[in-house]
Amino acid sequence: MADQTTFYTNNAERLSAQYNAVPFEEVHKQWLAKIPEQGLALDVGAGSGRDARYLTAQGMRVVAVEPSQGMRENAQRYDTQHSIHWLADSLPNLSQVFSLQTKFDLILLSAVWMHIPPSNRQKSLRKLSSLLKPNGTLVISLRHGPSYDERVMHSVDASELAQLASQFGLTYTLLTESTESDLQKREGVAWQTVLLSLPDDGSGAFPLLRNIVINDKKSSTYKLALLRCLLRIAEGHPGAVLEQTDESVVLPIGLVALYWMKLYKPLLDKFEMQQSSNSRASLGFVQAQGWAALKGIVDNKDLYIGAIYTKPETVLALYQTLKHISSLIRDMPANYITKPGSKDALFEVQLARTLKPNNGLVLDHQFLSSFGKISVPRHIWDSFTRFSVWIEPALINEWIAVMAGYENNRAKSFGTADYVEALRWDSPDRSTTRVRKRIDELMLSCDVACCWTGKLLKPQKDYAVDHAFPFARWPNNDLWNLLPSNNNVNAQKSDKLPTVSKLISSRSLIKHWWLQGWSDNENEFFTQANFALPNLSPNNSSIDDVFEAFVMQRDRIKDFQQLPDWG
Repeated sequence: MADQTTFYTNNAERLSAQYNAVPFEEVHKQWLAKIPEQGLALDVGAGSGRDARYLTAQGMRVVAVEPSQGMRENAQRYDTQHSIHWLADSLPNLSQVFSLQTKFDLILLSAVWMHIPPSNRQKSLRKLSSLLKPNGTLVISLRHGPSYDERVMHSVDASELAQLASQFGLTYTLLTESTESDLQKREGVAWQTVLLSLPDDGSGAFPLLRNIVINDKKSSTYKLALLRCLLRIAEGHPGAVLEQTDESVVLPIGLVALYWMKLYKPLLDKFEMQQSSNSRASLGFVQAQGWAALKGIVDNKDLYIGAIYTKPETVLALYQTLKHISSLIRDMPANYITKPGSKDALFEVQLARTLKPNNGLVLDHQFLSSFGKISVPRHIWDSFTRFSVWIEPALINEWIAVMAGYENNRAKSFGTADYVEALRWDSPDRSTTRVRKRIDELMLSCDVACCWTGKLLKPQKDYAVDHAFPFARWPNNDLWNLLPSNNNVNAQKSDKLPTVSKLISSRSLIKHWWLQGWSDNENEFFTQANFALPNLSPNNSSIDDVFEAFVMQRDRIKDFQQLPDWG
């Protein structure tokens, strides 16, 4: 599809007018009833944006993919509400779409399939099928007939799609046995429409995870810890993905080790709970020149993305701890969690040679990636991403059951409440003290406005610091997620999720606050945003790109958790 973009860009105005002249309802009349009332749609080869705008008007959130810059820019002029998420991407790879780390209820390829060479069609359909939700629908229109300009149009055949669909477990429906005439009256041009659906994810992820969590033999809590670390990263840090294919997702092992620290610190340092069936053996990652040296010096609230450490003794101990944990993950849980019916490891860990930091360290992409990589099977990652709210309680319950059976824990008479408290995910301190301090400092010399209303906050008066995405449902205390707010507005919003229109109408206020509040902490701000938000590069430093990803993350949270809307 990429080699067609020059023609479309050079003729963007003419082609857009041509496409917009035919209403969506006429072009797609055969499957109008299949349009979901809400959810996420992907429009691949969005062209003039006609279809994306219609789906948005029906209540869907739309990601529109268009590789032609001219067509894309022309279409965006019609999107006056900025309600469509536009991407410069193309088949067969759709790399930008995959970076969003989400699935779609509806995928539309209107007048696209004939541009895809037959050699790329299998890969294209494999990619598209992996982006569908269970019970999601993929609509492909097939154009038959010659090309009347320099565009290359390959022959298409509905039976070819039927064969490809069977390879990827998709149901196939041909809406018209015979071709329909062209609505633009082009001689020799006719159309068919094919509907493909994913009736069930068929991945086997849930049975496999259930076996590891509940039935698999465990002499320690390591397996449960690794699964919970990966689940937490999948839910909270889609930007952490280093590489991805149809089969796997690759993460920095240093980030997994950091999450491991956050899980075990309260268990070991505060509650002193036994974590292995051998009550006399020390845990492999608890070393004198690492974990032990940090006790009483570094707290869980200090272990957040973007944190900076300068004291040489703390830097060395933290580095050693993450190195020890990374090695243990490779040698223990990643080694002993195997694929069904085989001895092959489910999670592959590749450690890298590291150098001790000399001048402090920052918990950023570069540092956490320096320890190596861990590869997670795609179907496991997708399940963690979408169903963490159901999977995590099972992990916690099993962890409690395992700990309750250990000798020392029984002797200390720990109750269920103790175990639950020790296993509570300790996100960076939920306190908004730091943001309040910054607002108060700014008010001494300039105005600070509520990011939701634009009204100025008054010095010496009470105000709120709002988690844009509610902490109670998506625990994130990053700088980009904390916004100055009027008290009454914050109370009305509570734990609701701002609507897309509310975010967009507040765009200038939010961006202004980000620049006003954190210009002196931009490295920390962007490090946190680039980890937590989808489709941002590790080196991104664009506020506009952060806002685009901010809106996309809102859609992901809405899709996963179905929170009530506000605004």
